[in-house]
Amino acid sequence: MAANIPGFFQGTEMPTAGWWEALWPDPAGVLAAVWVKPGMEVIDLCSGDGWFTLQLAKVARHLIAIDIDPNLLEVARHRLVESGVTNCSFVAGDAYELAKMVPRLVDFVFMANAFHGVPDRPRLSRAVRGVLKPGGQFAIVNWHQRPREETMVLGEPRGPKTELRLSPEQTIEAVETSGLKLSHLVDLALYHYGAVFEQPHT
Repeated sequence: MAANIPGFFQGTEMPTAGWWEALWPDPAGVLAAVWVKPGMEVIDLCSGDGWFTLQLAKVARHLIAIDIDPNLLEVARHRLVESGVTNCSFVAGDAYELAKMVPRLVDFVFMANAFHGVPDRPRLSRAVRGVLKPGGQFAIVNWHQRPREETMVLGEPRGPKTELRLSPEQTIEAVETSGLKLSHLVDLALYHYGAVFEQPHT
């Protein structure tokens, strides 16, 4: 399974069917909250099975979905094909190696439910900064740093282990080492926050 793939980030396996939809009933609303705008060139980093990928593709001019697990990318591809969406490229690869997978600089990098599992967060943040246009943004959707037994979905504790969860302050500290600067922070239902960082213009 995916967790055995070399380089797979800890605690980021896809959930069983059903509860992803229960946790994120309005993916388009999440994207609006982190300021994804129509016409952007976007990367969906660690895109998984495409729950957010489809909504990103509906907004973006062009989208690149990147995941280390080719099987999950196939699920995502199927999701988009069924919806008639054709402006997305799918790339299997290591998130640290973004520059090798992206042909040009982009406006926005979106990463949901995965940053907590990244072993070297400053390194990943530098990789993201390397593919952003001046003024481009990096949005991280993270679980709040609450005990796992308190984050209930469909009657069961869900999400990464308690010890893997990051406070907004920890996320900000890890990303800003790359030179990206916090743009805004937003609470997201039910148990998440969004931290959006910007590439300086100079």
